[in-house]
Amino acid sequence: MDSIAVTVNGRKRGCDGVSPHVRLLDWLRAEGLTGAKEGCAEGECGACAVLVARPDGPDRSRWTSVNACLPSAVAFDGQEIITAEGLGTAPGPCTEQDLHPVQREMVDRGGSQCGYCTPGFVCAMAAEYYRPGRSAVPGDTGQPGTAENRTADGGAGLDAGHACGPNGFDLHALSGNLCRCTGYRPIRDAAYALEAPADTDPLLQRQDAPAPPARHTRASVDGAEFVRPQTMEELFDRLARDPEAVLVTGATDLGVDVNLKHARPRLVLAVDQLDHLRALTLGADAVEIGAALTLTEVEDRLAGRVPLLDQFFPQFASRLIRNAASFGGNLATGSPIGDAAPALLALNAAVILASADGEREVPLDEFFTGYRQSVRKPGEVLRSVRIPLPLAEQTAFHKISKRRFDDISSVAVGVAIQLDGGTVSAVRIGLGGVAATPIRARATEDALTGQPWTHEVAAAAAAIMATEGTPIDDLRASARYRSAMLEQLLLKFYAQTQSDSAVEVPR
Repeated sequence: MDSIAVTVNGRKRGCDGVSPHVRLLDWLRAEGLTGAKEGCAEGECGACAVLVARPDGPDRSRWTSVNACLPSAVAFDGQEIITAEGLGTAPGPCTEQDLHPVQREMVDRGGSQCGYCTPGFVCAMAAEYYRPGRSAVPGDTGQPGTAENRTADGGAGLDAGHACGPNGFDLHALSGNLCRCTGYRPIRDAAYALEAPADTDPLLQRQDAPAPPARHTRASVDGAEFVRPQTMEELFDRLARDPEAVLVTGATDLGVDVNLKHARPRLVLAVDQLDHLRALTLGADAVEIGAALTLTEVEDRLAGRVPLLDQFFPQFASRLIRNAASFGGNLATGSPIGDAAPALLALNAAVILASADGEREVPLDEFFTGYRQSVRKPGEVLRSVRIPLPLAEQTAFHKISKRRFDDISSVAVGVAIQLDGGTVSAVRIGLGGVAATPIRARATEDALTGQPWTHEVAAAAAAIMATEGTPIDDLRASARYRSAMLEQLLLKFYAQTQSDSAVEVPR
């Protein structure tokens, strides 16, 4: 195999001898690129954000913002990265003329005080600055909303916090960036002041060429090994020899364990670039989503075809995390507070497990067997998630957390109801945060099935839903609060289905 190297700000830098446990952030700072900072070490503040060239179809690339504090440096072997230092036009101290347009607007609008978070904001803002189609306000689709609350694709905003500026800038691009002193208004003003990139902008022109292909990487230092297999056969072979190997896509979960729990897995297998895990198929009977696709890629490719997931995506962590996290990783960790499971349980999803012996399909409500445990056998890989069609008529995803965005769930609820002449003919409700695993609210489903969809029936079912699961008291919420939220969220769902803004399922 070739030497391990990463292209940073146009310069190729060697990574041979770098431990797989060294994070991209630490390696960049050791290389003298100290713009990126560590604020939280768990992907919640965005001070470490950098840009990575990712594929945007077979012939183009797209600058994508990611947290540098979570993935290992060797995971970017062969890739191209831009840090805050690389956005300006001069390698040394910058003058006003050397500043990138994003940097200049942050200066002009007073978007920085202490400056600690500023490089991360600038990188996340630059990714949105270069987003294809960003330069104009989305056209009027006849949906309610203004330039201040439309989503990036022009549809009605699911909440007023998903703002889109007059220049088409989607403010959710900054949802993973935390400012501790400046205040967000001048930062928003800077984002909304950005014009379209100049045609001569080298970073814009770079997007007209393909992203670097995935490399067959192997790094082994001091007993720790990182391998990026090129084929499923190679992956299965390594799993057969090392069944305790840790599989990663974006390392948004493993990175936290490495940083805060000092986890040091002996072997990490990166499956994020395996084509077999990156397909998305829109069939007549099902939507099948590759387990290694990032949530941002899934959101872009689905393009609103699954309304429940459209509500789910903005509430899952932040754009920085969704640019790296995957359905496969979120489900395979088996966390009872993982947001994907409640949404997918409501959609009657199944997972496809692949091994050297073949594949098997497991309904998601049979996948979890205990706290962070599942039916996945040694040597098996979660290949894809399958959502059957047609979709239910009325769906919703609701999440209760201490922060509105970029936070861990106290309670998460996914609901899908099919009505037949005003009667509930089918219903599925997924719950997170109220048991040792994500669960179905089966007693509530039974109480609703076959009943008229009225306030009285919904209220009685909501009272039953308050008794579902085995919620506990912890730092995020009390058991009593969680139960109360289950009841209120079903009542909220009922009220939404009665309003004129109820989301229609595409046919």
